[in-house]
Amino acid sequence: MGYFDFEKTNDYVVCIDSDGCAMDTMEVKHRKCFGPQWIETYGLGEHYDECMELWLSINLYTITRGINRFKGLALALEETERRGLSHTEGLEEFSAWTKEAKELSNPALMALTQKSGNPCFEKALLWSIRTNRAIHGLPGDDAPFPNVKWAMDEMCKKADLVAVSSANSEAVEAEWTKHSLKEDCRVLLTQEAGSKAFCIGELVKLGYDPEKTLMVGDAPGDKDAAAKNGVFFYPILAGKEGESWTRLLDEAFPKLLDGTFDEAYQKQLITEFEKNLGV
Repeated sequence: MGYFDFEKTNDYVVCIDSDGCAMDTMEVKHRKCFGPQWIETYGLGEHYDECMELWLSINLYTITRGINRFKGLALALEETERRGLSHTEGLEEFSAWTKEAKELSNPALMALTQKSGNPCFEKALLWSIRTNRAIHGLPGDDAPFPNVKWAMDEMCKKADLVAVSSANSEAVEAEWTKHSLKEDCRVLLTQEAGSKAFCIGELVKLGYDPEKTLMVGDAPGDKDAAAKNGVFFYPILAGKEGESWTRLLDEAFPKLLDGTFDEAYQKQLITEFEKNLGV
């Protein structure tokens, strides 16, 4: 069965991001896995502190928060090269791939690596595999943010819930199953299914009205994916995740259902979101 081979059972659909939005895993994954594995794979240990600060800035604390792993890698490599900390052969072609490819995932990169002699593709795949291994080895203390399960249990009674994440399928499947989030969802759409914008677009093709479709996320990429498809965006504010989930259930979701989630309300939410990220 394909990712989009299901029939909608409600008029409304709520798309939910995973890391940093539903699951409190984003910070630890970048500090313990993504960043350190990048530094090790690319031989940047001599500049460890500077590179970790750069990695966390790109992936957690600025407007690029929540960016796809390969896009984040390209940005980090471009910046370390600009600073004279590294030189990565084939970086220009790799960066172009991260901007143009429909699917940014390990399988997509593997297929490309088997056809290309570009060493940057191969090293990026190695880094991604090492990162997944490191994530798999993290202590099993991952958990959803406060109020996530409660909100999802209530929303799934009136809307189809779908995970829409740029994380890999193995991690999302394991975490959402472990914490009983998967049971509230029609499907888990991960990086292997395509970009978030692509996935939302495919959901709309199933018959969901864009005005009855909501993307819940914590990063600008989530907002952009919603905007590209003409659907609504609800932000989970970094540092205020539990409060954001309560507000989603008590305020935003009812507005979606009764048709009062309008342009003015959307603008208010985006203003609060951008202010929280220091934009």
